[in-house]
Amino acid sequence: MTPEGFRLPNGLADWPWSRRLNPHYEIVKAESDAWIESFNALNDRARRAFKKCDFSLLACLAYPTADRQHARTVCDLMNLFFLFDELSDIETEQEVRKQADDILDALLHPHRATSTRQSVLGEAAREFAGRAVGTLSPTSYSRFVESFAPHVDAMVQQAQDRGYGYCNRQSVESYMSVRRGTIGAKPAFAFLGGDADIPKSVHSHPLIQDLETCCMDMLIMSNDIYSYNVEQARGDDGHNIISVVMHEKGLDIAQAMDWVEDQYLRVTAQFLKARSRLPSWGDQIDSQVALYANGLGNWARAGDQWCFETERYFGKRGLDVQKTRWVILLPKEGRL
Repeated sequence: MTPEGFRLPNGLADWPWSRRLNPHYEIVKAESDAWIESFNALNDRARRAFKKCDFSLLACLAYPTADRQHARTVCDLMNLFFLFDELSDIETEQEVRKQADDILDALLHPHRATSTRQSVLGEAAREFAGRAVGTLSPTSYSRFVESFAPHVDAMVQQAQDRGYGYCNRQSVESYMSVRRGTIGAKPAFAFLGGDADIPKSVHSHPLIQDLETCCMDMLIMSNDIYSYNVEQARGDDGHNIISVVMHEKGLDIAQAMDWVEDQYLRVTAQFLKARSRLPSWGDQIDSQVALYANGLGNWARAGDQWCFETERYFGKRGLDVQKTRWVILLPKEGRL
């Protein structure tokens, strides 16, 4: 029997980081939203979705201490992610590969003259890159571009998986291998405070890499938990850990939510343990590493909090749902 509703796990109930919002939010949101709109790339449905999502809010929760220029740049990044996701969602693997190559070319060559054959995504990425190189240090920008390539590759893989009805992503392990790319978190980490002054040899330390992976996994689980209801209603839940767990483990919705909650709590404990075990590289580097680790901890809170403040998943009832942790299962679209 189909359940009437289900409980939402709360993996961050005891998380040390609380909600913070960048004071430049209102003004940079207006600027970044107008920037995306200037490309005239969204149809009416996508434009409505864009307004409901408010990715600038996500950016300003994730970077609460960024100055105005930095805040505008990360808003543009979140909105660029949306534009790529939206324009790739209906395309074949081959078309998404072309889109991905356009974006990477623009990020690698931000000052190259725009081609008349440039796609909308390439043009948007080039304009974004022009701002990003003025915001990030050369080290951080290089790290950003290096991590963006796996993101676009994962988007291409998702397009292939979508073409196969996600039948090749039916284990948690295989799903997470792609989802860690499609979530887009790793490129965003390059914009965190402290990143610029962390040498590559330190950044590649296993414990710092563990912190990044834990943060990515928390963002994935939060997003997939809260988006599951609307995705299952429209038959678009193939790229969601709840559906994968239900299929692989033979569980119902409530049991799958419990299973993911257990994993979530394990990951939060792993993050805090890794943070406490960071070695010393000297006072100057240690302070930057601490700033970076703190930024990752805040990112996990920001991603979770945004899911309730955006209208994307719960409409205008998000804050109420956050308190009750209970949602009514939506009927499948097209059914009474």
